[in-house]
Amino acid sequence: MRIVLDAMGSDHAPGVDVRGAVRAARRFGQEIVLVGREEAIQAELAGLDTEGLALSVVHASEVVEMGEHPAQAVRAKKDASIVVGMRLLREGQADALVSAGNSGGVLAAALVGAGRIGRIQGVHRPAISTVLPNREGGWAFMLDIGANADCRPEWLAQFALMGATYAERVLGIPNPRVGLLSNGEEKIKGNQLVQDTHALLDRLSLGLNLVGNVEGKDITQGLADVIVSDGFTGNIAIKTAEGTAAMLLSLLRSEIKSRKLAMLGALLARPAFRAVAARLDYREFGGGALLGVNHPVVIAHGRSDELAIENAIGVAIAAVQAHVIEHIRERMADWRDETGASETE
Repeated sequence: MRIVLDAMGSDHAPGVDVRGAVRAARRFGQEIVLVGREEAIQAELAGLDTEGLALSVVHASEVVEMGEHPAQAVRAKKDASIVVGMRLLREGQADALVSAGNSGGVLAAALVGAGRIGRIQGVHRPAISTVLPNREGGWAFMLDIGANADCRPEWLAQFALMGATYAERVLGIPNPRVGLLSNGEEKIKGNQLVQDTHALLDRLSLGLNLVGNVEGKDITQGLADVIVSDGFTGNIAIKTAEGTAAMLLSLLRSEIKSRKLAMLGALLARPAFRAVAARLDYREFGGGALLGVNHPVVIAHGRSDELAIENAIGVAIAAVQAHVIEHIRERMADWRDETGASETE
């Protein structure tokens, strides 16, 4: 298996990207293809122990910067690292791609320009996903978290279908429960988009285990395994959750350090605190799958360190091993049969 890593993607590229790739190659035993400015990548590799590891470098002279318009940049910069990486996927020279670059740039590179891998037949819009820990000790798989700010009911219905497929095949959740993110549990709650999506899903026979609406407070309560929303709402929800988790951990550390007895108790509870911190640490999740495109693509946080990059590569490997793209294609064939759709829109 060959996994492409956009080595110029993260905020601290290429250092953390290269170190994460080395860790992943050692841990997973798969080949990692580092794409980016070769001189800079080789300089990072020179200071690391890479003996026996399957690592290769493909030169790309350009980078899609954060401030650039994504679609315009990937069209203009044919030798950008994310474009070259996508081209390797399209040409069958790699099995999956990981990038901690601008999510808009990754999405654009998948859909337009010299590296275009395109959408799975029948998919209206790809969606960016993530996983969140829940209080039951499991995971909530959430999409879309940023690819599509404005959505249509059929798009959300497809997100539900793709999300359920990923949760079952990659996360190992049998018959995953699917909920729509809304401002109330009742079926009549929600904006017009949520209500129309409910009506559409009720009409279709797609084999989804629908549990209705879930509120923001329910995301981490274990009431649904797959949570579907438009990208605008999903992005706000996920960033609010991440910020709240970081604040709580910071407050806890601060309060413990200010009290001598609390510090003594904290020493005894240190294993529990570390376990909780790990459950809430975005680095442990690695990155989120971009669902709806023709090859496995994983988008990591721009602020990723080497641990996050390592785990993002692990997510990509798991998606390849689970043949998730093939399974989504099968579910989309069911969608076309059910809806009578004959073309990608």
